[in-house]
Amino acid sequence: MRAFQSGVVLSSLVIALVATAQPKKAPAPAGKGSAAGSAAAGSGSGTAMPAAGSAAPAPAPAPDLAAVRPEEMPTAVRMRRLEQKTQALKERAWQLKARVEMLKEQTLGGGVGAQAMILHNDQMGSSFRITKLIYSLDGTQVFARSDETGDSMYKSKNYDIFSGPIAPGNHSLQVVATYRGHGYGVFEYLRKFNFTARGTATFTTGEGKISKVECKGFEKGGAATPMEKRPAIECKVSEVQPEKPAEPTKSTTPGPTPLPPPAAGSAAPSASGSGK
Repeated sequence: MRAFQSGVVLSSLVIALVATAQPKKAPAPAGKGSAAGSAAAGSGSGTAMPAAGSAAPAPAPAPDLAAVRPEEMPTAVRMRRLEQKTQALKERAWQLKARVEMLKEQTLGGGVGAQAMILHNDQMGSSFRITKLIYSLDGTQVFARSDETGDSMYKSKNYDIFSGPIAPGNHSLQVVATYRGHGYGVFEYLRKFNFTARGTATFTTGEGKISKVECKGFEKGGAATPMEKRPAIECKVSEVQPEKPAEPTKSTTPGPTPLPPPAAGSAAPSASGSGK
C-alpha cells in the first residue's frame, strides 16, 4: 500500500516539473490583435478597402463620338454606322437602277414625252409609326426606305417617290408599308407588334402626258376594328397637263406715224431741186 502511494506521489511530481519547464506565451494586446487580424483579412482578400471619409472618384465624362476616329470606336457603333451608310447607298442605287430601266424601256418602246409623278402621304394616327416603305413600278423597285427604330420616318408625312420619264402605255404600281405599334402606359405593349399594309394602282400614260399617282396610308374602320386590320393604302390616279413654254412677248415700242393721204384736188408737191 505504501509502495502504491509512493508511486502516485512520484508521478505527480514529474507532471508538475514538466509543466513548469514549458515557457508560457504572453497574450497579444486586444488592439494589436484586431488590427493584425483585419490586416491579414485585407491582405488575404486581395482588395484594398477605401479609408473612411474619403470622397468617391468622379465619373469619367462621356467621349465625343464626333472626335473619335472610326478605328477607335466600339465594334457595335462602327457596325451601326456602316449599316446606315449601306442602306443609303442601296436606296440611291435602287433609284438610279429604276431610272435606267425606265429610260431603256422608253428607248426600246419608241415612246417620247410620257412622264409619271408618284407621291406618298402618311396619314396614320399616333398608334402607328411607319418603319419601312417600298414602291415598285412594273416590277422594278423605285423607292425603298426603312427605319428599324421607328423614330424618324414617321416625322415625314410626304414622300416624293418617283418623278421622271416612262414608256407610254399601261403601268402597274405596288406599295408595301410596314408600321410598328406605338403607345404609352397601359398601351405600351403595342410596340411589340408590326403591321403591314399593301396597295396597288394601274394607270395608262399617253404621248406627251403626265400621270400623277397619289397614294396615302390611313386607318380604316373604327374603334371596334382590330389593330392588324386598320392600316390601309389607297391610291388616286390623275392626269396633269405639261407646262406650255411661255410665249414671246410682243414689242410695244411705237413705230413711225404714217402720213395722212393727200386731199382730193390738191396739187402734188414739186420735187426739190427743179429749175425754171
